[in-house]
Amino acid sequence: MTTLGLIGSGNIGSTLARLATGAGIDVVLSNSRGPETLADLVDELGPHATAARPEEAALAGDLVVVTIPLKNLHDVPVEPLRGKIVLDTGNYYPERDGSIPELDDESATTSELLQAHLPESYVVKAFNNIYFEHLRSLARPSGDPERSVLAIAGDDPAAKAEAAGLIDRLGYDALDVGPLAEGWRFQRDTAAYAALYGDPATSFPDWRPRVVKADLLQQQLDAAVRYRDM
Repeated sequence: MTTLGLIGSGNIGSTLARLATGAGIDVVLSNSRGPETLADLVDELGPHATAARPEEAALAGDLVVVTIPLKNLHDVPVEPLRGKIVLDTGNYYPERDGSIPELDDESATTSELLQAHLPESYVVKAFNNIYFEHLRSLARPSGDPERSVLAIAGDDPAAKAEAAGLIDRLGYDALDVGPLAEGWRFQRDTAAYAALYGDPATSFPDWRPRVVKADLLQQQLDAAVRYRDM
């Protein structure tokens, strides 16, 4: 993989762009407001970064990250992502996204909704359960004893392998949770959500990061309960 496309360039998107350019990966950033609004970020990131429209970022990326509010899911371009691996960072916040019946009754997960919107793409859920500042500060090279692990879920094994390869280059190991339907285990408010990567002795805004190894992540995934049982 040589180019990462980003549909959405907010906190998570810009953090992934920083990690990617630091690893020598070209990034094509986009947002809903136009490439000119990303000029300062592109200048900061340097020669590995360019800005474009979402359709162009989708076409340019060998892998593409969708990192937008869930309420805007249907704005994701379909045709340019046909046959591509799409990493989904989405989370459901009803107060922001409005009520979505399939998520309210837990008959689907957020990434399954994106997969339904992109039927000929290969969606992998990733990067949704870590605070963006912790995502940036916990990245470590392969073999570092302080390296953390991130969860992924997806229906296509080859797509998950490619996603894990990207995650490795960005500074993390990957733990395969299973198909997209199992993505609920690390969705909002579960034991494996953002607080897992925060030092429990601290809190926002002075929230220090915590290294998370595979055994701890797996323990919290196993402890997940459905919203109806919380």
